[in-house]
Amino acid sequence: MPAGAQKRRDVLIQGASLGAAHLVGSLPALAAQAKPGGKPPRLRITNIESFIVRLPHEGRVPDPLKVYRYGVTRVYTDAGIVGTSFIGVAAPVLEAWVKPTLVGQDLFAVDDHVNRLQTMRGVTGEQTWSGAEHAIWDAIGKAVGLPVAKILGGHRDKLRIYRTTVFPGDRNQSDVPLDRPANFAARLKQAGYTAMKIQAWRRDPMADVEVVRLIRQAVGNDFEIMVDRTAVLPGWVWDYQTALRVARALEKHRTLWLEEPFDGYDIYASARLAAEVDMWITGGELGNSLFRFLTWIANRSYDVIQPDVRICGGIWMARKVSVLAEAFGIPCIQHGNTGLTLAGYIQSGCAMPNCDWQEMVGIGPNLPEEELEPALKLVRTPYVFRIQKGYVHLSDLPGLGLDINEDALKEYRTDG
Repeated sequence: MPAGAQKRRDVLIQGASLGAAHLVGSLPALAAQAKPGGKPPRLRITNIESFIVRLPHEGRVPDPLKVYRYGVTRVYTDAGIVGTSFIGVAAPVLEAWVKPTLVGQDLFAVDDHVNRLQTMRGVTGEQTWSGAEHAIWDAIGKAVGLPVAKILGGHRDKLRIYRTTVFPGDRNQSDVPLDRPANFAARLKQAGYTAMKIQAWRRDPMADVEVVRLIRQAVGNDFEIMVDRTAVLPGWVWDYQTALRVARALEKHRTLWLEEPFDGYDIYASARLAAEVDMWITGGELGNSLFRFLTWIANRSYDVIQPDVRICGGIWMARKVSVLAEAFGIPCIQHGNTGLTLAGYIQSGCAMPNCDWQEMVGIGPNLPEEELEPALKLVRTPYVFRIQKGYVHLSDLPGLGLDINEDALKEYRTDG
């Protein structure tokens, strides 16, 4: 075996051993429940429920730039430990599929849970049950007294934020003045953030290039700019020459990456473009199986692979994708989300050695902490996520890192 390959193998084995040591070494309370000479008891899943919380707002109508509604999924165990995620599971899927599959099972058998749930892939999709997977990890973290990121390897304790902003108006953003994103970028930089992503959805793609030029002019060179095409609607997919022309133009303004300029499942056009331009071509948010990610990675479709920890099947699957990408020397920067839903994303990203960014999606022009203000009613901490100087920090709390106010959760709960 080549020396470099042997070193990589040793590092991966060492990382796996450290993760196992965290799990085994953090179970004294559970082991104490076992009989002398016996095995520690298993934690069994006893119930799973999902509901909605609607948070109060000031004024007659909610602020459209803030998040007041969350799906919530809770996993209960026979040890009294409850795991919570702020990703809902639809009632028909929960009752007909998720609960029959998971109730009565060993809480810690995550890989088995994921494999069994994936047998229905294509019928309901991973993101319909990933709320339960996130909640399982929250319960596991509480059982062993560690943040999920530490259980999975704990590579880092903070992630650099890039703010993805969609402005109110037409979906293609054509009615948004060209200088509005630039003004918001300047505000982001003043608040300590160092990166922003915009959507390239205007009918004239060169208009989005002009937006990037104005942003660069407003923030200078010590600020990263990303552009997201993600053409998921019929008729939106660029042809190759258009994508090449846009990428070349974006490079002149020091754009860090262009995201999914072609159909999200295209293997070859993205690989061709990535080989032809200097800027990163990124993608992968639609991936929902290891085979799909392996196809993109092995074909060098993207310079950066971007699993979504909700769509791909959960935290465990995203960690597998990051290991796969690492073996090919490819960064794994997760696709993002908004609000409390990000708790699982942050844990997953902090466990990845090849990830140093976290996307925070929002409706502009709003800073992440402003968007999160309503959610403060659901936690006992003075902040939802600790954000400082453009970084979001990993919580020291176990599980997904949220200190949930149970009384508030009960007060704002609405079944459905």
